[in-house]
Amino acid sequence: MLTVDLDRVELKEPEEGMRYEFPMHEGTGNAGSAVVVFEVDPGAELGTHTDSAEEILLVLQGSGEATVGDETAPIGAGQLALVPASVPHGVRNTGSETLRVVGFFSASAILSYFSDAPAGAPQAFVNGVPAEIAAPVPS
Repeated sequence: MLTVDLDRVELKEPEEGMRYEFPMHEGTGNAGSAVVVFEVDPGAELGTHTDSAEEILLVLQGSGEATVGDETAPIGAGQLALVPASVPHGVRNTGSETLRVVGFFSASAILSYFSDAPAGAPQAFVNGVPAEIAAPVPS
């Protein structure tokens, strides 16, 4: 049985103020689901992106706002938000403490695309495989 202690997951920090890791995915033996854990510091955000699979966000700590498509709503500890597959979404921390979220995906490998990534930075990520794949997308 695969178990994960969320307090011991080592998070990557691709940009200041935002950290994440996929502790459960295809590469760890999941057949049809994946889990991401991410943290967003006060005033920071997880930029707008799309994912190839449906995602349910569970806020563990903090407060912020989630944007899914054209809708923006406040989110806080104990709340869930549904993100349909391929719909642009992002999360911003509007509170004074770290926003900690777990995302549950309906697929074990996920293609994520960040349309607003800085020039030359990776825009497309394949998460949930043994080693993350990240690449800029040609214009």
